[in-house]
Amino acid sequence: MDLRVPRVNIAGRWDRSGLGAFASEAAFEHFLATYRAGMATLPPFELFDVPTTFGTVRAYRFAGPDTGAPVVLLPGRNASTPMYRTNLGPLLEHRTVYGIDLLGEAGLSVQHKVIQSGSDQAHWLDEALIGLGLGKAHLLGVSMGGWTATNCAVQRPGRIASLTLLDPVFTFTGVTAKAILASVALLAPGVPERWRLRVLSWISGGADMDAAAIEAALISAGSRDFTLRTPTPKLFTDERLRGLDVPVLALIAGRSVMLHPQRAEARARALLPRGQVELWSAASHAINGEYPDEIAERTGRFWGEVDSRE
Repeated sequence: MDLRVPRVNIAGRWDRSGLGAFASEAAFEHFLATYRAGMATLPPFELFDVPTTFGTVRAYRFAGPDTGAPVVLLPGRNASTPMYRTNLGPLLEHRTVYGIDLLGEAGLSVQHKVIQSGSDQAHWLDEALIGLGLGKAHLLGVSMGGWTATNCAVQRPGRIASLTLLDPVFTFTGVTAKAILASVALLAPGVPERWRLRVLSWISGGADMDAAAIEAALISAGSRDFTLRTPTPKLFTDERLRGLDVPVLALIAGRSVMLHPQRAEARARALLPRGQVELWSAASHAINGEYPDEIAERTGRFWGEVDSRE
């Protein structure tokens, strides 16, 4: 499998360049081995390195039926494209799918310019969609990927056909205090691997990490080996959400520990002008891995509805 590995940023933890970077050559090699193992489980793909103002964005195209606008998957924090391995098969029954490694995060996208704001985040994603030749695309994001999708739709909606948000953080509510403490355990250098896995299990509703070994290894490696230098996302204001003029399917996890599920559901229902909001009561923050078939069926219907109105 040729991943056409790019020249990535390597910098110490206390580097002040403002660019996301792997902590050392050894850290990158460790992450890359985990990333390769994850990519090896995915369906066949084409890969692209898309130049943008803020860096080169790694994207993958997975061919599916040409039944409407394609889907673009945006991963959670420190996760990258392989986190969607259980979702790709079911989703590809409905659409062609693209996976994107978020710029400034662990993956094979390479940041070249400091990202200072939500406007900058929307800028690079919009340019990536342009570079991929996507006139319209349905964005699907889990956790931080959901915030990234919403942020782009708020600021640069022109190419976005719809949003599917899977338990998105910083979108309808802030993150919980416990989640902030858990993030410290994930991101701090020198944290024992067993502690990272324990935190990931907690985020995933107490799941056995052996059953999600690839995803757990990927997130753990990203947390250990890569230093983020992007700004902390800002919670969207009521005005921003009321002005969101694209169809939105929001699936909130009833057992999420990362946000406040009932408050998120209520705020999304109250503010989204074109929203379909559902609380999946048995789901944890790892909703995409827990319900891949159900998500594909629900999103397939949603995308069909949206495209039929175009």
